[in-house]
Amino acid sequence: MTGTLLAALAAGGALLTAAGYALGRLAALRAGRDRLDLGTPVERATFHTLHTASLAAPPLRAGLTEDTARKAARRLRPLLGTEALALTDRTAVLAWDGSGAHHADQVMERVAEVLETGRGQSLRAACEDPDCPLRWVVIAPLTGEEGVAGALVAYGSHESAVLVRAATEVARWVSVQLELAELDLSRTRLIEAEIRALRAQISPHFVYNSLAAIASFVRTDPERARELLLEFADFTRYSFRRHGDFTRLADELRSIEQYLALAGARFGDRLQVTLQIAPEVLPVTLPFLCLQPLVENAVKHGLEDSRTTCRITIAAQDAGAEAVVTIEDDGVGMDPAVLRAILAGEHPRASGIGLPNVDERLRQAYGDDYGLVVETGVDAGMKVTVRIPKYRAGVHPDAP
Repeated sequence: MTGTLLAALAAGGALLTAAGYALGRLAALRAGRDRLDLGTPVERATFHTLHTASLAAPPLRAGLTEDTARKAARRLRPLLGTEALALTDRTAVLAWDGSGAHHADQVMERVAEVLETGRGQSLRAACEDPDCPLRWVVIAPLTGEEGVAGALVAYGSHESAVLVRAATEVARWVSVQLELAELDLSRTRLIEAEIRALRAQISPHFVYNSLAAIASFVRTDPERARELLLEFADFTRYSFRRHGDFTRLADELRSIEQYLALAGARFGDRLQVTLQIAPEVLPVTLPFLCLQPLVENAVKHGLEDSRTTCRITIAAQDAGAEAVVTIEDDGVGMDPAVLRAILAGEHPRASGIGLPNVDERLRQAYGDDYGLVVETGVDAGMKVTVRIPKYRAGVHPDAP
C-alpha cells in the first residue's frame, strides 16, 4: 500500500510537469483577462492542473468502466490540451471525448500492439478526411496489478514530443488510480470474506452449546425451551442474512439480547448483564455484525476462561454528533501487548478474527479515527469503546 501511495505522488508530480505545457499556453492566452487574479500565470496553471486532476480521480477510483471512463475522459482531455482523447479496456473503446469521432472505429486496431507489449506508440492518424483535425495519435498503456488493463489514446493536429511525454505521464497517473481502485476492491472482498468467517465462527461452537442448553429445558421447563428456540431462530436469521454491509444499532442490540439470552441459558446466574441504552441512538447506522463479536469476546473472557461470576455492562450513549457504545466485563482481561498483536494479526489468538475484523471495518467505514479503543490488563477485565458517527455519506442501513 505504501509503495502504491508513493507511486501516486510521483505520478502526480510528473502529471503536473507534463500537463503544464497545455495549461501554461491557456494561461498565457488568458493573461490579459486574468490580470486582476491572484498569482502568476504559472501558479494559475498549476492550480488548474491540480483541480482538473482532482476531478478526474474519483471516477477512476471506481475502476475502468464505460461510465467512469466517460467522466474521466472529459477531464483528462483539457488536461492534455488535445483535440480528442479515448480510453479503452482490453476489448473495446469505453469513452471518446472531442472531435473526429469517426476515428473511434479504428482505435482498437491501433491499440492492439500496445495492449500486447505494454509499450506506448506515437504514429500518424491516417485519416482520409482533409478537414479532420486529427493527424497524429499517441497511445499509452494503462496498467493494473494484473498487467495492461487498457489504453489512453490522445489525438493531436501534429506530431509533438511534448504530447508524447504528457500522454505517457497522464496514463501513468490514471494507472495509479486504477491500481488504488483494485486495492479498494481487494480490501472490500477481504472484509466480506471475514464477515463470512465470522458467521462460520458463530456456527459450530455457539450453535452446539445453544441447542444443548435448550435441550436441557425441554422436560423441566418446556415454555422456556420454546422461548429460547424462538430467540435462537431470530438470532441465526439475523447473523446469517445474505446481504447488507450496514444495520441499525437497534437491530444489532436486539441480536445481542438474543445471544445473551442463549448464553444465559447455558451459564445461568454466573452471567450478569446490565444494559444502558439511550433511545435516541437506536436509529444510528453501523457495520453489520460489529458489536456481537465484542459481546461474544466479553462472555468468553468473562466466563469460559474463569469459574467465577461475570458482569457485563453494555452501554450506548448519545455524544452529540456520535453514538458511543461501550462493552465492559470484569473477566480475566489480557496483556496489552498481546492485545496489540491480536489487532495487528500477529498473534496466534488472532485466528479468532472478531476484534481485528471489527476494528478494520470501523476504520474502513468511518476513517482511522474510529477504530476500537480497548482498555485491559491481566486480571483487570476489558472495556471496549466504539464511536459511531450519526451520519456519514454512503453509510446507510440495508434491508434485512
